Amino acid sequence: MRTSRTAVIVIPTSNEAESIGVLLDEIVRSVFPATPWNCQVLVVDANSPDGTADVVRAAQKLCTNVHLIVEQKKEGLGAAYFKGFRHAVDVLSADAVVEFDGDLQHPTTTIPELLAGLDQGADLVLGSRRRPGGSYPRGWSLLRRFFSEVGGFVSRVLLFFPLKAFWEVTDPTTGLKATCVDARFRGLDFDSFLSRGFGYKLEMLFRLVQAGARVREVPLQFRLRGAGESKMEGQTPWEILWTCIMLRLRHEGTRRFIRFAIVGLSGYIVNGLLLEVFTRMPFIRATAGYFHFLRSTVLAFLSQQAGWASVLSVEGSILSNFFLNNFWTFKSSQARTPGSMVRRLLGFNLTSVGGILMQAVAVGTAARLLGDTTLVRQLSLVATIGLLVLPYNWLMYNRLIWRKPRPSA
Repeated sequence: MRTSRTAVIVIPTSNEAESIGVLLDEIVRSVFPATPWNCQVLVVDANSPDGTADVVRAAQKLCTNVHLIVEQKKEGLGAAYFKGFRHAVDVLSADAVVEFDGDLQHPTTTIPELLAGLDQGADLVLGSRRRPGGSYPRGWSLLRRFFSEVGGFVSRVLLFFPLKAFWEVTDPTTGLKATCVDARFRGLDFDSFLSRGFGYKLEMLFRLVQAGARVREVPLQFRLRGAGESKMEGQTPWEILWTCIMLRLRHEGTRRFIRFAIVGLSGYIVNGLLLEVFTRMPFIRATAGYFHFLRSTVLAFLSQQAGWASVLSVEGSILSNFFLNNFWTFKSSQARTPGSMVRRLLGFNLTSVGGILMQAVAVGTAARLLGDTTLVRQLSLVATIGLLVLPYNWLMYNRLIWRKPRPSA
């Protein structure tokens, strides 16, 4: 069943006269009949001296669904796509845009799969070489495959870890994708993008995901280049790395986590100092002595002076962390009245019980097994905070203590 919705396939070209005619013919003959969408093809040519635009003009005489933009000068892959997106939306009334290479590396048979993903409720459908059924070209060298795999993984980590999208997006550098032209897409300010080259792919993906776009992936069997010039340039890996780092640093969640880590570091200093002070107090030594009968049980940490001292020292760091987090890390959700301050402080202490127990068990157990020395106490403290307490606190603070209220309908 045909639909009135329009999908514009945007193809940037640079000296691809040898391949663009074959590609356009394949799309018109094979893709148009295979999908219910009203498909249009928009070629954005970088004023190629090899006559790429002339080949497209010849194709326009045979099919009215083929369109052409010729740039005055080559400004980068991202700039070409930005021109194509604007034309697709403003002139061709696109309901979806498909990003597609003009060098025959992308199989045209994947286009109907991308559009079907949009029909099934996704806002962004990616062609992934890492999904079952997807593949890299067999003719690639091990070095190129290595850089592609590692580059994609590093991009995933920098952009999305530990967010949900890290598991949804397996191939963030893919050049084949379909995007729904909705409020999220229309809200993209292409003029403010960090990159007008290859890095635009990462930024566009990041912005759409952060805006709540639902992502789906389909397998992509990537092929060797058939003709034309590579869109990848020598500085592209560094551009991708720089773009990913800057995007994540500018993200509010990342800035909040950095503030959270700084507060945590200050809390660790308070914690470490108080741990040594309390460990040397006669009262703590006497308290631990009362529990000597627990030495052979799972609660053996209570019979260690270091275990009790860690409980008191962590409470001191909790008070310090609460006030710094409330007025700095989570200032947009901070408690402002005395009543809310007291309630959150109590809740903060309650959720911190988990951290206290983790630290008491770990530090006390380490002291019992390895010896109650300053080195053992401090090393076990660092390990416990980094591996257990920090992730636990970040989850509790965001989900419970400084949780932002949901917007009303």
